[in-house]
Amino acid sequence: MHMSAPLPRGVAVSGAITPAFAEILSPEALGFVAKLHRKFESRRQELLAARAARQREFDQGKLPDFLPQTKSIREGDWVVAPQPKDMLDRRVEITGPTDRKMVINALNCGASTFMADFEDANCPTWHMMVDGQINIRDAVRRTITFEGGPDTSQKLYRLKDKTAVLIPRPRGWHLDEKHVTVDGKPVSGGMFDFALLFFHNAKELLARGSGPYFYLPKMESHLEARLWNEIFVFSQAELGIAQGSIKATALIETVVAAFEMDEILYELREHSSGLNIGRWDYIFSCIKKFRANQNFCLADRAQVTMLAPFMRAYALLLVKTCHRRGAPAMGGMAAQIPIKNDPAANEAAIEKVRQDKLREVTDGCDGTWVAHPGLVPVAKAVFDQHMPQPNQYTRQRPDVNVSAKQLLDFQPERPITEAGMRNNISVGIQYIAAWLAGNGCVPVYNLMEDAATAEISRSQIWQWIRSPKGVLDDGRKVTAELFRKLLAEELVKVKNAGAEGKLDDGARLFEKITTDDQYVEFLTLPAYQLID
Repeated sequence: MHMSAPLPRGVAVSGAITPAFAEILSPEALGFVAKLHRKFESRRQELLAARAARQREFDQGKLPDFLPQTKSIREGDWVVAPQPKDMLDRRVEITGPTDRKMVINALNCGASTFMADFEDANCPTWHMMVDGQINIRDAVRRTITFEGGPDTSQKLYRLKDKTAVLIPRPRGWHLDEKHVTVDGKPVSGGMFDFALLFFHNAKELLARGSGPYFYLPKMESHLEARLWNEIFVFSQAELGIAQGSIKATALIETVVAAFEMDEILYELREHSSGLNIGRWDYIFSCIKKFRANQNFCLADRAQVTMLAPFMRAYALLLVKTCHRRGAPAMGGMAAQIPIKNDPAANEAAIEKVRQDKLREVTDGCDGTWVAHPGLVPVAKAVFDQHMPQPNQYTRQRPDVNVSAKQLLDFQPERPITEAGMRNNISVGIQYIAAWLAGNGCVPVYNLMEDAATAEISRSQIWQWIRSPKGVLDDGRKVTAELFRKLLAEELVKVKNAGAEGKLDDGARLFEKITTDDQYVEFLTLPAYQLID
């Protein structure tokens, strides 16, 4: 079914437009998408080309460093604009996809904020992307309800009086929205998501005492932050909304962005709500950027914790940088989920979360992420004890002095084990299989996984195969042949264990992107071609 109103000039939509979808994809809203595309798309393409050029330098052995041309910004005495009232206390942020029941449960769960994800915890089918917009619109207006349940009892879900503050995350710069073209070119996924969220909700949010708040993923430079800022300035002017109303938290989840934290805050300073320690994507980025470097090799994924030297340096630098600029420093994700049938394993998982959050709050973080409502009270108790005030902006950390060398101190290198390799394969197959079946947020081995875990899993094996350091602790070299053998065995195991999704398709894609000599920048790029 297609909309009755004519589409704006030059705009084409190949996805189905139901009557409910037509409310989101109105001619006015699509006209706004088209304006952003025509004004900013060429700049996005230039920035993506700059990423590729920089990668070629890394492939030839160059290492990142703090930028000499922005030294005055790093040394300057400036702060970001003040935070809105409802963003001053963000001690526990829950994250998750934008399906209707999840949105209600996340807003109701007692977290301070809800990062409603159109990116890594979401599979970007046409239905999911537009349905997510409907759910956010209804949540903003507090009309959202959901009827359903695990049995025939049909429970009714609705919002409580007090709910979490909403912070949607649009897609990253590298992703297109293939179902919408402007002048024959696909629009940016991030611009599409942002445009519709902002167009439909900004005025309503401000009228209700909140505002249009966003999380910005996977940026690789302050110039990419500048593009977002220019989009914000243009969008506020276009809709007659006061400049500075938008607040955006930038995820520092690429190793190159870690060298430009001051500059990213500076570019967004009128619109900044701080930085976030995006730990899983950060590890993925380190492997991706230095995949061809013969000196680089990381141990089994489970060994690369927040206590690894390069991760410790990055987290402390983020806290120091944010607080120097009067901005929130947000901690990372606890991916654990409650283990209902094993009390001892559950307590061990909960204790891991406690220790993780204790490290963050004592480092100076102003809040943290959890992936499951059951972990909100655990994280909140730790932050309440050590941060009775709304935030820790005044904690300046003059004791922290992080060098480029420390940010690049990639330890541990050992051990690399067959068990670790099998775990990467098993998680990778299961995640990609679920993603291809339309689910981007998948519980695997008592952890809530999103795309970042699968990205680490396949990138590690890709790199181990090609690195002289990619040797198992029993002396065997990691090879494509060994990988294929273990892949076949793990595929049988996950099938026998009752894993769901398109398992054969998942294994096929996992094998292709791991054995191809041409490294795929994001597994979601080829995977996106396989979904509707």
